Amino acid sequence: MTGTIDLMNLQDGDVLTTLTEGVLTMTMNRPASLNAVSADMLTTMEAVVREAGSQPDIRVVVLRGAGKGFCSGADLDPDAPPSSGTLDAGAALVAAMRRFPRPIVSVVHGPCAGIGVSIALAADLVLASEKAFFLLAFANIGLMPDGGATALVAASIGRARAMRMALLGERVPAAQAMDWGLVTHLCEAECLEADVDALVAKLGSGPTLAYGETKVAINGVTLGGLDTALGRERYGQTTLMTTDDFTEGVTAFRERRDAHFTGR
Repeated sequence: MTGTIDLMNLQDGDVLTTLTEGVLTMTMNRPASLNAVSADMLTTMEAVVREAGSQPDIRVVVLRGAGKGFCSGADLDPDAPPSSGTLDAGAALVAAMRRFPRPIVSVVHGPCAGIGVSIALAADLVLASEKAFFLLAFANIGLMPDGGATALVAASIGRARAMRMALLGERVPAAQAMDWGLVTHLCEAECLEADVDALVAKLGSGPTLAYGETKVAINGVTLGGLDTALGRERYGQTTLMTTDDFTEGVTAFRERRDAHFTGR
């Protein structure tokens, strides 16, 4: 990013932003892949969040996905070797979202998987359409959750349910996510936009300084171990990327078959 690029008005590319009356909307814009994220895309999103944090006139950030999904996870490039670039960029984005001094709202209207779950939960409030679902499918390709998911998910729904999501890779429908405490609002699909508008209007007219101090206090209690979790995830994930199980998992994913893991 250079100083000539207006991060608050990105009108083309994989990340779009619009700023209207103190509300910054950031949209992941790769609808053909259900907004699978690359390292460059995550780095741009982090830069947007950091820049928005320096502008007190921006009172609320709304995070969305274009098309039919919120985010399907990291982009699995069949021609690229395993890399920690996306892992590191995702961790940096989640850390920046946690530090952001005003409310962030994520709007999940469809599939939300992999690091997409981390991105959604790094927001302060999560609105989910009844058509949405959440999925930690890392184990299906021989990996572990990353992007802070080991802390964010456990902080939201507790250890037992976090283990269930991470180890079994079960799809969690929006209604179940609401019941578990993974999301803060469950919306009828046809009412989602109106619900978003109402919530953003309330937050946008609210006491942003008080919101900021509240975020620091609650995150300090519930996410005090996030940085440690990100470090553990990086060590574990980069180790797993060198295993035969990961190679088999990715190959099976591309070939649309069940993986045959050997523990090597």
